[in-house]
Order: sequence, then structure tokens, then C-alpha cells
Amino acid sequence: MRMLEGKVVVVTGGASGIGRATALKCAAEGARVVVADVQDGNPVVAAARALGDDLRSRRIDVAVSADVADLMQSTGAELGRLDVLIAAAGIGGGSAATADYTEADFDRVIAINLKGVFLCMKYAIPEMLRNGGGAIVNIASVMGLVGLPRTPAYSAAKGGVVQLTKVAAIEYAAHNIRVNCICPGMIDTPMVQRIPAANQRHFLDRQPLSRLGTAEEIAAAAVFLASDASSFTTGAALAVDGGFTAQ
Repeated sequence: MRMLEGKVVVVTGGASGIGRATALKCAAEGARVVVADVQDGNPVVAAARALGDDLRSRRIDVAVSADVADLMQSTGAELGRLDVLIAAAGIGGGSAATADYTEADFDRVIAINLKGVFLCMKYAIPEMLRNGGGAIVNIASVMGLVGLPRTPAYSAAKGGVVQLTKVAAIEYAAHNIRVNCICPGMIDTPMVQRIPAANQRHFLDRQPLSRLGTAEEIAAAAVFLASDASSFTTGAALAVDGGFTAQ
């Protein structure tokens, strides 16, 4: 039996990168998947349907409360339930020392990378409570676990995602809702491809496996945490990082 057979899954940030790989992996594992993104998710849906998988697309902004509320509520109404949320939407936010980082950039990164995850959980949890439980997987980062210079907003947001995950895991354990997060290292995605090669090399030199991870490797971890295979796991921050945080 496939790992997510019959489950209804919402993947935010599902149009590209880790979100795209995760949406496709969830569908391949038997889920009915809603790809939610500020970008057009229809190419992902078309690719999956060509393989016989069940996806649909919704265009939303995770920083807008009304968008997120409508996404979760309409998913529950149209598909009958909401079993899994995978909150993968995020942006990079640029690079500057703390004193040089602009307030506008800081606000934008926090709105999408942290508030967006909060809003997704806020509106997904009531839908899960209605059908007796569920699983939430938030995409954080190794930069939420350790400090990296010139990433004040991104690191703060991802550290916040780790803590949001732990708080919600404790709050809803008795309601059969498990909440975990993944902390990827440097992964070969469009976001990372925009980082200068010299900066990538500096990071990879500190990553024991000495290569970029793949979006599919993060997707595999997300499916594990979303599935009953991880039924005794909640509140975890799983580093999938080539050994970066083991040092």
C-alpha cells in the first residue's frame, strides 16, 4: 500500500523547488494533493496527471490571512477532509549584515517564511480537528538551528518555524495532530541556484557529504513525517543536511 493512500494533502509553495517535489511525491504515494502557490501550479498538476496522479492547483499568498483561510476551508469542503499540511512556501530574502539589512526586506521575509507558516497551521488545524487528526510538516532550515552570517531575517524566520512546530506539537498531541519540521541544508532548488557559486562552495565545504541535496530527498522525508510510518514522531526538527549540523 502506498504511504499516503486516500489522504488529502495541501502543499504550499508547491509550484517549484522543494514544494513541487513534495507535491509530486505525495501524489505518487496515493494522496489527493492541492498545490498552493503564489505562482502558477498548473504545470505541476499537468505533470502529475500525466502519470495518473490526483493534483489540483490554487493560487494564494501565504502571507494573506484570507487567502490561507479560504484554501484550508475550501479544501475541507470540496475534498471532504484535510489530513496533511506541508508548509513549504518561502523566499530567500537576500544577504546583508544585520545593521545593513533593510526593514522592508526583513518584514517581507518574516511575513512569508514565518507568518505564512503560522497562518497555514492556524487554518489547517480546525479542519484536521473536524476529521479526528492529521499531520503537519513545516519546512524550516538548518539556518533555524545554527547561525549563518548575513541572513538575519531568513535565520530568524526559520528559527521561528522550529519553535512554532514544537509549540503546536505539544498543544495538539492529545487531538491526534502530529506537527514536525524539516531543516534542509543546501538543496539544489531555484532559490539556491541564484546564490553565487563562491557562496555555495563556502557552504558545501562545511557540509560533510560535500554536495547539494536534492528536492526529492527532502520530499521523501516530508512524506515519511506525513505518513503513519512516523506515528510516534511529533515536535521534531529533522535535519536533512548532509551532516552540516552534526559538527
